[in-house]
Amino acid sequence: MGLSSEKKGGIVAQFRRSPTDTGSPEVQIALLSERINGLGEHFSAHKRDHSSRRGLVKLVNQRRKLLDYLKSKQPQTYQELVERLGLRR
Repeated sequence: MGLSSEKKGGIVAQFRRSPTDTGSPEVQIALLSERINGLGEHFSAHKRDHSSRRGLVKLVNQRRKLLDYLKSKQPQTYQELVERLGLRR
């Protein structure tokens, strides 16, 4: 299940760089993190849902690539984002 538009708008407003920003790496990483956390709850109820687990692995890999990109281009922003999202890195 995707994110509701209200929740998505709140996340975008919280992590955007400027008032018209919707696609910066920070916003994308925050949205992916929210979807990943939501799938964690799904798997606690549906342990044998391997199709959705494949999607979860894709989301985690996509977030990892965006984090690596951000770390190479803007290390300070990367550190702040990891702390704000509470990621283990």
